[in-house]
Amino acid sequence: MNIDLQARDIKPLRHTFARVAAYTGDKPASRYLEATLGVQSTANFQYRPTWEPEFELFDKGRTAVQLADWDALRDPRQFYYANWTMARARQQEAMESNYQFIEARHLVERTGDALRAKAVEVLMPLRHVAWAANMNNCTICSRGYGTVFTAPAMFHAMDQLGVAQYLTRLGLALGEPGALEAGKNDWLQRPQWQVLRRWVEDSLVVQDPFELFIAQNLALDGLLFPLIYTHFVDDHLALQGGTAVSMLAAFMPEWHDESSRWVDAVTKVAAAASPENRSLITAWYQTSADQAQAALAPVADIALGAAGAQALSAVRTALDARARKAGLAV
Repeated sequence: MNIDLQARDIKPLRHTFARVAAYTGDKPASRYLEATLGVQSTANFQYRPTWEPEFELFDKGRTAVQLADWDALRDPRQFYYANWTMARARQQEAMESNYQFIEARHLVERTGDALRAKAVEVLMPLRHVAWAANMNNCTICSRGYGTVFTAPAMFHAMDQLGVAQYLTRLGLALGEPGALEAGKNDWLQRPQWQVLRRWVEDSLVVQDPFELFIAQNLALDGLLFPLIYTHFVDDHLALQGGTAVSMLAAFMPEWHDESSRWVDAVTKVAAAASPENRSLITAWYQTSADQAQAALAPVADIALGAAGAQALSAVRTALDARARKAGLAV
């Protein structure tokens, strides 16, 4: 018996989902596009939320920003759940290697007591800032519109929870459990932290999800992360023998550089959609950045002493340049 094997070219009737083809045409699409475009529910809601009956469950009216197409707010990282978790898993492996390297060589013990105390003093209260950032991005996800916008906000929320956990682990490595309690007490009672604490607590009740996005992810984080993890940890502590602290906090500046691409892309598209959006988002940014800078001034003084004001000013200048590049009239 002879078996004749032949290849057959089977042409698919369509190359992607119809909701994706509406944007890209009928051609193969990336997993990111298939996981995000056209996914937002738009009709057939069963009830209005009893706590906000003036809105639908998913409602564009919760923000003053107006967009013809909310699916335009795409993430340049193209994160959807699977590749986001894989990216964070690789970073977790790198952080575990850092901990193993430091523990094997007793680098924490070789770091001076004064340097460890300074790191704990500055970094431990920031656990609470990161937790608030987690809550704020959960709010953005809950109240925002469009899966392209809300899904990365939830990833961002969980990343901020990871920042809080890394800070907790860093505190345990440097100063045992007492360091965490001391940081909490400073956050609640020390005068230098109260302006930032007030800013953070006020942000928790901002209702407009896009205003909150600008305030938290662009303004505050855009000042906090470079000030603390670049100027203080990498440029100040590391040069004085605190390399262990820099290695144990390595995730934070790396994550901020990556996530800034998403924040800037969303800001740029929204601002470019209309002059009204640009004016509104610029006003939000300027107000939030001014307030955040004032709130971080006492923290910069704790961290860097006399050099703190200059470092914070440099960070603000860089953030303003970043906002201008994103299309804001700063």
